[in-house]
Amino acid sequence: MPGPTARMCNRRKDDPMTYDLASFLAAFATDPALALIVVLTLGATVVNGATDAPNAIATVVGTKAMRPGPAIAMAAVCNFVGLAAITMVSSAVAMTIFKMVDFGGDNHAALVALAAAMVAIIVWGAAAWYFGIPTSQSHSLIAGITGAAIALQGGLAGVNGAEWMKVVYGLGISTVLGFGSGWLVARLTALLFRRVDRVRANTGFKWAQIAAGAGVAVLHGAQDGQKFMSLCMLGIMLAMSGSTDPGVSFPLWLIMLVSGVMALGTAAGGKKIIKSVGMSMVKMEQYQGFSACMAACLCIGLATFTGLPVSTTHTKTTAIMGVGAEKSLRQVKWNLAGKMVLTWVLTFPGCGILAFAFTQVFLLVL
Repeated sequence: MPGPTARMCNRRKDDPMTYDLASFLAAFATDPALALIVVLTLGATVVNGATDAPNAIATVVGTKAMRPGPAIAMAAVCNFVGLAAITMVSSAVAMTIFKMVDFGGDNHAALVALAAAMVAIIVWGAAAWYFGIPTSQSHSLIAGITGAAIALQGGLAGVNGAEWMKVVYGLGISTVLGFGSGWLVARLTALLFRRVDRVRANTGFKWAQIAAGAGVAVLHGAQDGQKFMSLCMLGIMLAMSGSTDPGVSFPLWLIMLVSGVMALGTAAGGKKIIKSVGMSMVKMEQYQGFSACMAACLCIGLATFTGLPVSTTHTKTTAIMGVGAEKSLRQVKWNLAGKMVLTWVLTFPGCGILAFAFTQVFLLVL
């Protein structure tokens, strides 16, 4: 059965490679490497939906604005809509991930490394979900592909420093801006509505919080969905054409496929993460839940349309901490927050080392 190199040789150099659904299905059925990459990438997307997406509606459940079941269903739908709709307008985040690493000129080795990165991401994310730790799948993805590229290239030659710096900028947005905007929105909301009847205010903030939580879920779909979609497209291009094109347009069928898989993962899990973020970290009132969601929307939206890969988990959690700190520093359970920060700090080396090790092993046996 001809592999990607043979198929590439049978195609004239001036013929543009098409990635329509029929061509993909034909390649998927005959190329085990492509099938493995797609299955692993979609598996990682499911894990992301189960671990990261619940953070979007954690405060909505924590303040009892919605019950867990309907809230998770809303997040699943909004994840689908967010990735499908926003990618039509801007794929800036996907392009950042697409150009972040270079797996080299050997197609087979590149596909093996990409598969190893996906396995590392899934293992790390599944462990976090099992223990109810809101770790960042975004950070896992970045760490995974970086560790795999280093293993494949034998050093940092495969890492694009300019694109990687966007991760550092994203950390600043999700941490400093997330906390600061959470504090500021909560303070402004409290001042503006201080004379409004409490019962009426709580009713209004309940619905406003649900709308803002849906907004966070939409933006999560765009942010995290684009990251995994870009890796899936990278694998498809390597397997089908033997080359990569940074200017490629994502086919509609791939956008719909990744959107649906992420929504499925969101619907399948998430209650442990909701409890950790929405109930355990800060005891919030309705206006505080609304403030946390609005702050997260502002930060994630800014990052999404400027191509900065941020963690939805990181951003929403720091926004919650900022909201709690606005009322009183004692409102925040800093021990729990510290454990989460430690988890984030460990994700880059931890998942990166896993991907590095898996890549070395896979190259020996595949």
